[in-house]
Order: sequence, then structure tokens, then C-alpha cells
Amino acid sequence: MLHRRQSVRDAMEDDVFASRDLSEAIPKYRFPQDEHVAEHVFQLVHDELMLDGNSRQNLATFCQTWVEPEVNELLRLSVDKNMIDKDEYPQTAELEARCVHMLADLWNSPDAADTMGTSTTGSSEAAMLGGMALLWKWRARRRAEGKSTDRPNLVTGPVQICWHKFTRYWDVEHREIPMEGDRLLMDPDEVLKRVDENTIGVVPTLGVTFTCQYEPVADVAAALDQLQDETGLDVPMHVDGASGGFIAPFVEPDRVWDFRLPRVKSINASGHKFGLAPLGVGWVVWRDADDLPDDLVFHVNYLGGDMAVFALNFSRPGGQVVAQYYNFLRLGREGYRKIHEASYATARYLADEITAMGPFEMIYDGRGGIPGLAWKITPGADPGFNLFDLADRLRTRGWQVPAYTLPPHREDLAIQRILVRHDVSRDMASLLLDDFRRSLDVLGKHAPKASFTAEEGTGFHH
Repeated sequence: MLHRRQSVRDAMEDDVFASRDLSEAIPKYRFPQDEHVAEHVFQLVHDELMLDGNSRQNLATFCQTWVEPEVNELLRLSVDKNMIDKDEYPQTAELEARCVHMLADLWNSPDAADTMGTSTTGSSEAAMLGGMALLWKWRARRRAEGKSTDRPNLVTGPVQICWHKFTRYWDVEHREIPMEGDRLLMDPDEVLKRVDENTIGVVPTLGVTFTCQYEPVADVAAALDQLQDETGLDVPMHVDGASGGFIAPFVEPDRVWDFRLPRVKSINASGHKFGLAPLGVGWVVWRDADDLPDDLVFHVNYLGGDMAVFALNFSRPGGQVVAQYYNFLRLGREGYRKIHEASYATARYLADEITAMGPFEMIYDGRGGIPGLAWKITPGADPGFNLFDLADRLRTRGWQVPAYTLPPHREDLAIQRILVRHDVSRDMASLLLDDFRRSLDVLGKHAPKASFTAEEGTGFHH
């Protein structure tokens, strides 16, 4: 058989890095003209990913950065399953429905076996669905009373960006309670100052993004109950349980924040945060079917029957829901409790050690919120550096420990925060503390001539 020399050369198994594919730059912002060897392109993309930070050292994120090997295998088995296609993948749809009922039971729904809920791509989408239901219900009430629906408002404490998106996208006035002095959370008095007949709902957060603390859900509900008794004004609540919704039921089952409060009409939570699922799944559950307006729901044929669908997204992967169901069965209440209590112990260990190191005052020490800690430089202290300098120094060892200023009206206060997830072990925390001490030593000996400003030093955005 005759061969052209060049065709033989192209078929040779060259060393990857000596190959023609990797000996010249492949176009990055326009489509390549030719196809390339899979192994070579894999190596090229693999090497680019090395430039990302190490997710295990990312102490800014709430999201899971470690899963069991069985979860990876379930994701592989589900890579071709489209969550929205209930007819083609009926058993994946069944697992989703089971998760909804299990969460309704976990959150003390009065009728957990017959509730409404759905999976989402994360807690932000779930929050938006909860907000939409509040808005639609408010409009229906106003129309039934012959009143205007022109000026809806939503009352929240200091919240992360998803609620700002909701109020902007759906043209709702956002009455966000600002931080004042040492009050960094929503409280009942501040809520009552802002609610009126145009309030579609009040949204307390079980685990505020900025400081990790729980807002007083039961106290706010009691204040709204009293307001209704006195004025007749009935304001519903949606609880943003993005993190705490998967923590409090296991670690503090007697804390009342969920459907045990009749005023709580819906709850969202993030499966890929303290629900321990891989990235890409959140949940929202309504107290009962009447709290989810039917004109927001689409109906699809499912095994010859009807299945209600409510989502902002359409096609999305089913593996994360499958993995969430695996976690529920694998861990149960006892497993989740053990994991979260270990995280709390590590958070409190870090808080105590960092407090003992020097000019730091804890704002939150891992008690009364989610597993984490947040601190500021002690008022009046001048260590010669700021928290943005410290965060930058820790990054030289790979640690992402965010420093940021608080939202209105405490933009003057810079704090630093650590989230203690499932994969942050006590030994890993000790390694962080070693690097923390080294960083303080370097900053003490070589104080920066000009410290980072908030704009320069804040790489983390909520």
C-alpha cells in the first residue's frame, strides 16, 4: 500500500506537548478552521483550568466543592437527562417529586404529602419563583377588592443580589431595611415601619449573606400577626432559607422559622449549598396549593396524567436532582446533623483562634446562624494594614477569604468572612490558621505603604 509521507506523519502518536496542535496557538475568539485530536484539546483546556483558584480553598463560597464518588457516578449516568422532559424521563421526575415532599416534611408543612414545590437551578431562581407567587396573589387580592395594582412593594432585610433582580425585573419597589449601627439584620420594628397595603410580602433570610446570621423569622411573624389583629392588614411571608433551610431542621429542630408559622407561605433553599448537592439545584416549596397561583403553572402530560411545571428555565440537567435525592437517602436527618455540627465546631474553633491573634473583633462567631464566622478590625486599633491587605496576603497561599464593605448604611465598615462547608476539616482549618499567622507576621514587618481600597481589594461580590 502506498502512503503519502504527510498522512503517515499526521497519524503518528506524537508526545502531546510536541504535537502540531499544541505547538501553535489555537484560535480562542473565532472558530478554528480544522478539527484537532481529542487528547490534545483536552490537555489544552485542562491546562487553562489550572489557572482557576482551588475551590477547596475558596472560603467565600457557600456552594459545595466536594462530593462523594457515588455522586459523580450518578451525574455521569444522568448527563443526558433533561429535567424538564417529564414524559421522556419519568423516573427522574418522580425523584424530583419525592424530594419536594421530603422537604415539605422537613419544613413542617401541614400537608407534606400533598404540597406544591419544584426544583430549580439554584436558590436565586427559587427565590424569584417565590416572589412571583407573592406578586400574583397580591394582584389578585387587590383586583378582587377593586383596588389599584400599580405600586407593589417587597420588604426585606439586607439581601443578596437575587432579590434586587426580582424587584427590578418585576417592577416592585424594594424596601430593603438598611443596616444601622450595630443592627445588621431585619427586626420586627423596622419591618412594621415599611409594610402597607401595597406590600406583597416580607422576606426574612435564614443566614444573611454578609454576616451568616439568622434573621428573627418568628418574631417578625408575631409582629405581623399583631398588625393584622389591630388593622386587618394581612401580609404574607416568604422565607429565604438559601443556607439555613438545610441546616436549622437538623441542628436546631426546635427553632421555629418554617411552615409551623401560618404566615409563612413559601420557602426557598439551595440544594448545592448546605443541602450538600453538586452545583445547579435549588428548591422552593409552598405551604399549600392555594399559595401558588394557578396561572403561573404550566401543565404537561406525565405518564398519561398531569404534572404541574413552574420554572424560569426550561431545559436543564437532571443529575443534580438525582444527586440531591441520593444525599437525602444516604445521610438522613442523622447524617446531615453530624456533618453540620462538625462544621459548626470548626467555625467556632476558627473564630476563637482568630480573635486571640490580635486586632480582630468577631461580628459573628458561628453561634446563632450558619457555619461560618465574620470579623472586623477592633475599633480604635491601627495594625498598619486593613482587611483587604490581609485578604490579598492570604491569596498568596491560595486562600480566598473575602473582605468587603457592608451595604447601606454601613458602607463604612469593612469585614472579612469565612464559610465553613462540609469539606473544611479541622485539619484544613489549622493549615489556614498557620498561613493566617504568617500573613500577620509579614504585614507586621512590612506594612504596606498604601493599603488596598475597598474597590481594589474586593474581588468577591454577593
